[in-house]
Amino acid sequence: MSNSNKQKILIVDDEPDILELIEYNLKKEGYQVFLARNGQEAVAEAKRSLPDLIVLDIMMPKMDGIEACRIMRTMPEFKNTFMVFLTARSEEYSEIAGFNVGADDYIAKPIKPRALVSRINAILRRNAPAEDVVDNKLEIGDLVIDREAYLVYQRGVKVVLAKKEFELLYLLASKPGKVYTREVILKNIWEDSVVVTNRTIDVHIRKLREKLGDDCVATVKGVGYKFEA
Repeated sequence: MSNSNKQKILIVDDEPDILELIEYNLKKEGYQVFLARNGQEAVAEAKRSLPDLIVLDIMMPKMDGIEACRIMRTMPEFKNTFMVFLTARSEEYSEIAGFNVGADDYIAKPIKPRALVSRINAILRRNAPAEDVVDNKLEIGDLVIDREAYLVYQRGVKVVLAKKEFELLYLLASKPGKVYTREVILKNIWEDSVVVTNRTIDVHIRKLREKLGDDCVATVKGVGYKFEA
C-alpha cells in the first residue's frame, strides 16, 4: 500500500456498483473510506467523519452533488477539504458549476480504477509538502519563487515579473494542479478594486506564459486557471 497514513475519503454516489468499485480500490490503496448515497447523507456523514477528500457524483436524488458541495463549503470544518466531482464527458456545464461552488477537481466517467486512484493520490499530495517552502521561498520544478524578495528564478536565471504577475504566479504555484476560478483570483490578487476585469487576468496570464513558458499555466475552459508542475 502506498498510503499507510489512513487519510479519510468520503464517496457519494447513488449507484451501489460505483460505490463498491471506488471503495474497493481506495481501501486497497490504504485509505479509510466512508459512503453516502445522496447529497443529504453526504453532508451528515462528512460532519461525522471529517474526511480529507470527498468524491461527489453530480446527479443524485434528494440533493445533488453541486448543492451538497455548496453547503459544505459554507462550513468552517470543510474550508480545506478537497471536493472532487464525478462527471460524464458530456457534462461540461456541470464541471463549470462544480468549480463555481468550490470543487477542486473532477474525474470523468466511466471510472477507470487505476486512473481514479492516481488522480486522488495526486490531489491529496497538494496538501503535502511536495514543494519545498523555506523562508518564504517556494521551490517547484525548475522554479524558485521568493515571496519576501518578489524574485523568481527559472533554471537559475532571474525572471523579472511585475508585482501583480508575481502575486498571481505565487497564488497558482502554491497549489499545483488546483483550479482557481476568476472570482477567486480577483479576490486574492486585486481584492476589491473596481477597475479590474476578466481581461486583466487574461493579460497577466499571457505575460506569465511569455516569461516562463506556455506550459506553466493551463486554462480550464469557462472556469479559470491552474499551475502545471
